[in-house]
Amino acid sequence: MSLPILVTGGTGRLGARVVARLLEAGAPVRVLTHSKAGPDGATLVPGDLTTGAGIDAALAGVGTVVHCAGSAKGDEAMTRTLVAAAERAETRHIVYISVVGADRVPVTGRLDRMAFGYFAAKRAAEQVLEESGVPHSILRATQFLESMLLVARQLAKSPVIPAPTGSRFQPVAVDEVAARLVELALGEPAGLVEEMGGPIAYLTDELVRGYLAAMHRHRLFVPFRMPGKAAAAVRAGAILTPDHATGVKTWEELLAAEAH
Repeated sequence: MSLPILVTGGTGRLGARVVARLLEAGAPVRVLTHSKAGPDGATLVPGDLTTGAGIDAALAGVGTVVHCAGSAKGDEAMTRTLVAAAERAETRHIVYISVVGADRVPVTGRLDRMAFGYFAAKRAAEQVLEESGVPHSILRATQFLESMLLVARQLAKSPVIPAPTGSRFQPVAVDEVAARLVELALGEPAGLVEEMGGPIAYLTDELVRGYLAAMHRHRLFVPFRMPGKAAAAVRAGAILTPDHATGVKTWEELLAAEAH
């Protein structure tokens, strides 16, 4: 019987889909969680990557970890905790989800950190893995369609919508990213693999206007130019991956489903 696969962040938007797809593939799955509730068919194991509590026990006997847990402030520290435990447990493979642009968005000033700290956190976590002795695979994906939908919903609550000029996004469906992570988890460690993006790149206002049209709403847009080196890099296409537009689902298809 194959060794269990541990999924961190296994109850989140991406992690839950990873768990579901692993179970569909017949893999034995553990989910690292603070909660007593979780997906049917998976074994729930208590653990906290911010403190390290329970991590050694969670990794005992595990062959592969799919690391989906993280935050803008905690990605590096949590990954460092996981890697240290994985080295002790002689874990065979860590699969990590990063973001397109992690190595191309310069996060230097205060404004950069406020708006784009997520990219720096992901790159720092990548470096923890790269400098470790743990075999790993790193997938950089663009923003999720579902996350962009949440942003559009929030913006639509205001009668006036600020729209940063020149910023493009190439959103990809979360389930498509989950499928790729599962493929990596069931394979051999591959290091930094090819990036993954959605099929179409959109300006920020195009995404929001599309949402408003689908919901039959109207709002006033106020364009503005975000300052800082990170924002300039985004305008230059640092978070796009046109040569790896492997996603299939479009923003329009997501909105059509949302409208119904």
